Amino acid sequence: MAKPFASSADTAPTTEKLEILADGVYALTAEGDPNVGAIEGEDFLVCFEARATPAAARDWLAKLREHTNKPVKYLVLTHYHAVRVLGASAFDAEQIVASEATRRLIEERGKQDWDSEYGRMPRLFKQPEEIPGLTWPTQTFDTDYRIELGGDRGAIDLKYCGRGHTAGDIVAWHEKSKTLFAGDLVESEAALYTGDAFHFDWANKTLDTVKSFRAENLIGGRGNVARGVEATDAAIEQTREFLNSMIKHVGDAHKNGGTIKSAFEATHAALAPKFGHWPIFEHCLPFDVQRLWDEFDGIDWPRIWTMERDRDVWDKLQG
Repeated sequence: MAKPFASSADTAPTTEKLEILADGVYALTAEGDPNVGAIEGEDFLVCFEARATPAAARDWLAKLREHTNKPVKYLVLTHYHAVRVLGASAFDAEQIVASEATRRLIEERGKQDWDSEYGRMPRLFKQPEEIPGLTWPTQTFDTDYRIELGGDRGAIDLKYCGRGHTAGDIVAWHEKSKTLFAGDLVESEAALYTGDAFHFDWANKTLDTVKSFRAENLIGGRGNVARGVEATDAAIEQTREFLNSMIKHVGDAHKNGGTIKSAFEATHAALAPKFGHWPIFEHCLPFDVQRLWDEFDGIDWPRIWTMERDRDVWDKLQG
């Protein structure tokens, strides 16, 4: 029997958990759904990620408002994917901050990505009719951007660590609490989506840069918050292991004259014992393998995903 497309059959609600990691440092996780968070400045908030729709974002903000009523001055987007950005209007932020590379990706493929992700993950798009359009940053940067929090709250340093999950991922580092919002560059006990990735860069220098922060709290794109340097290192190395296993098995099939279907089957067999029970593993792996196969074919810049291409790849590999 063919498997349901992507996460189309994933209709069960998840249990959300709000964690206070330090004074004024918040993270909301939801059993493998995209994570969000916030850090308090002296008289304002910096929020991280926007969820898929304004209605979904309001649900998060209602929980945050149980702890602080400060206005949102900055909304930081770690990358461009629709489930991370299309709820931005709910925040009424003074500034929406992202990397310049992310802005270019929104311009190039934002609408196609919106349609693609809505088809793959419909449950995350609560009241999609409220989405006012593509989310555009008001402030971009190439490599580094600092947000001073005021008083004794320190600063947040936004940093581009290199190509990884997308061409434009950034992390947010709060030195005072040793907290790192890593976006989808790191997953903690959740599978990776790599359909727009640069696998070789990500598995090497990019993750090395992320690890160099020596974070004591790490909020990845999905999964639980990692607490303590040992746990944050483990989350980073789990991400690297997933990537390197994909590189080995897809690479072997490509080098030995196999097909993309044989590459998918070998990669699935290798990863499933350890990672197969984690969120979105079955959903993501066909798109992951297709992108990595393209890289082995010499296609450096990721091809754009559309609803039609999604279905074609799914039917070819997972159907």
